[in-house]
Amino acid sequence: KQAEKAVHQKKEQSKTKCRKARRRHINLVAEFNRRQRKNIWLETHIWHAKRFHMVKKWGYCLGDSPTEKSYRACYRAMTKHCLLQDLSYYCCLELTGRENELLKQLARICSIDTGLTFEEACCLSGRFEGSLYLYRADRYPEDMLGPVTFIWKPRDGSENRQLWIWMHPALKQDVLRELKAVFQCSEPEEIYIPEPITTTIQEEKQIDVVLSLGKKRKKEDKEGEKAVPVKKIIGDGTRDPFQSYSWISQSTGIVISDRTMEILRYRLIGPLSHSVLTETLKAASLQTV
Repeated sequence: KQAEKAVHQKKEQSKTKCRKARRRHINLVAEFNRRQRKNIWLETHIWHAKRFHMVKKWGYCLGDSPTEKSYRACYRAMTKHCLLQDLSYYCCLELTGRENELLKQLARICSIDTGLTFEEACCLSGRFEGSLYLYRADRYPEDMLGPVTFIWKPRDGSENRQLWIWMHPALKQDVLRELKAVFQCSEPEEIYIPEPITTTIQEEKQIDVVLSLGKKRKKEDKEGEKAVPVKKIIGDGTRDPFQSYSWISQSTGIVISDRTMEILRYRLIGPLSHSVLTETLKAASLQTV
């Protein structure tokens, strides 16, 4: 009897959730938000999910291998055209403060013996991206943290500078812990207050209204198509959504901010990469007040 009752309830439930209702934009976005609570999706997730075998790593859902044999096409794109890769799962830490104070403390976690440092002239100007290996403070050549890339925001005449450091998500917590210790940034400047509970309730109500009796949405609905939930990224794959994401040092004023999933990162490979960028990106007109 229980089995028959379960089958009967399943049939009734399937009737109320027709594919057309499930595929409405208002329900689709709500469903996508629900499905990426544990593993964050990249902006290009839908495109990859249709063409790649997806794996769950480092708190993200990433494309691992293509479903079709596209190796020759990728090789052709790299050698003759342009191949784009989504590296947005890489973590970004932002340092803000006086330039001399930043360089003084950053010199403790890297060494000139390994190559470039944060003080390299071409990188310090903000024109080029640099790469180096980070170590625990004053521990070189022991206790290596891992490789990172960095880029300075070009100077604007002020002594305050901005530095973005990119690293693999597996290194993020170790590097962040070391930077907070070096700059003595223990006080949370901002506390991230997500909206997972209220957002979820609203989305479920919207789905229930549309799918409750299998009826189509009424034309006299006041919100209508405007009632579309906005895509929300709750935290990221390497941070608990209830943790703070920015810390400040009371002694030096240095601020460390976690910009993961706020700044997207793409890699273009191939001889036509530059021409693709010039055709895609257009300089905005400078407006002065």
